[in-house]
Amino acid sequence: MFKWISLVLVALLALLQYHLWMGDGGLLELQRVEARADLLAADNQELDERNDRLAAEVVDLKNGLDAIEERARNDLGMVRQDEQFIWVPGATVQATPEIPQ
Repeated sequence: MFKWISLVLVALLALLQYHLWMGDGGLLELQRVEARADLLAADNQELDERNDRLAAEVVDLKNGLDAIEERARNDLGMVRQDEQFIWVPGATVQATPEIPQ
């Protein structure tokens, strides 16, 4: 009799251990979910930083004329009325830093 009870208890313990490690909601699934959550958190942080940069650029565009002028020059190729635009095909120019006076 004691032999059968021992076998049943050992089988029950093995079944519970299997469910703990491999079962639905077990430790292996928990590890996979935590790894996925860490990846998503890293992606969200990158997106939050990008959103902060875009929000700062929007505020700058709404409030400052310098940002609008820079966008017009770089993206649209616009020039002021007192400037002359000279285009040389195939030539690239690197921007030089302004020297404070």
